Amino acid sequence: MKPKFTPYFETLVKNYEAGNPNVKVEWVDFPWDVIQTKLVTRIVAGTPPALVNLNVPWADEFARDGLLAPVDALLGDARPRYLASTLEDLTFGGKTYGFPMYSNVAVIAYNTQIFKAAAIPHAPRDLDEQLLFARQIAARTGKAGLCPALSKIDGLMMQQGLAVIKDGKAVFNSPAHIALIKKLADTYKAGGLLKDALFAEDNFPAAIDAYKGGRLGMLLAPPTAVKRIQSDAKDIYAITDVAPAPLGPTGIADGGWLIHFAVPKNVDAKLLPAVGKFARYLTNDANQLAFAKQASVYPAMSQAANNPFFMTVPPGAGAAEKAVSAGAVSMPHSHTLYVAGITDYDELRRYLVKAVEAGVTGKQDVKQALDQAVAIWNKKLAAQRSH
Repeated sequence: MKPKFTPYFETLVKNYEAGNPNVKVEWVDFPWDVIQTKLVTRIVAGTPPALVNLNVPWADEFARDGLLAPVDALLGDARPRYLASTLEDLTFGGKTYGFPMYSNVAVIAYNTQIFKAAAIPHAPRDLDEQLLFARQIAARTGKAGLCPALSKIDGLMMQQGLAVIKDGKAVFNSPAHIALIKKLADTYKAGGLLKDALFAEDNFPAAIDAYKGGRLGMLLAPPTAVKRIQSDAKDIYAITDVAPAPLGPTGIADGGWLIHFAVPKNVDAKLLPAVGKFARYLTNDANQLAFAKQASVYPAMSQAANNPFFMTVPPGAGAAEKAVSAGAVSMPHSHTLYVAGITDYDELRRYLVKAVEAGVTGKQDVKQALDQAVAIWNKKLAAQRSH
């Protein structure tokens, strides 16, 4: 968060301490990649922070390992003010493990010139249309249409209503899963998918570069990305329009990623009422709104999320303003999609991504590639269960 949000958090702390003279708040900023280690060390040493900033998969893992305290009692009467979808994301085993702070969600930015050249009449309304339009763009303009984040294929499967694991077993080789990968393979073969870094852990830099260079028809990205197009590629920005990303058959928005504040285990019980009071203040409507405007993210409180800033498009607005309201439309449908409860999940996911890559690029039959990955997953999952 430092240095960009230092004034925001320091002012917030100063205001809180002024209204609560018996309370001292210290804000400590850590880079994302060391937070988990620091937190575990502090909890084990018996000196946990009062609150910690986490994402949902980490909260799920820490809650499972007994390293977080449920916050249902501390949420109190503030509970109904948070968006229901954000509390659902933080509820594990019937208990809630955090104070939702903000989320992100994807919108579709599209190049209206490329759409016109390809005779596409409107923004895509579902994944099938995204892929169809991508093939059409390739056929009629020779450019790529879409750059999906295929290293996160598990999230895409879940958003499309296809389970990755069921009853402790991998099931991503069903006819429906195979059909999905085949559609991607057909689109790849037709030149509809941007080939740059398509299967990289993070292919977003390649996707936004291609879009800014006029080589990509559609960009699925958070609204902040549209601001980057505005500052880096004014000519492309001028012909960019924006639409909400399709929800998929599950009714879940694309690109949801919730950030929240959790209470670690072993926080002094006498401090808990004060911790809860501060957490409610930290994530109240006014503070969430102020942070979300600065950070170009979405508040997790209903009133703040429905603020005119997010919901209205001023007349003559450019794509950046439209992106904010397009994302706001999806925000109540935003969920963090991930597979819960699996040890070494990242390693397993790499096997899945390799299989999808082999199938999409035509190196291997799709069914055969997925069957092999499922066999590896199930062997490893069975070994985990027997420990």
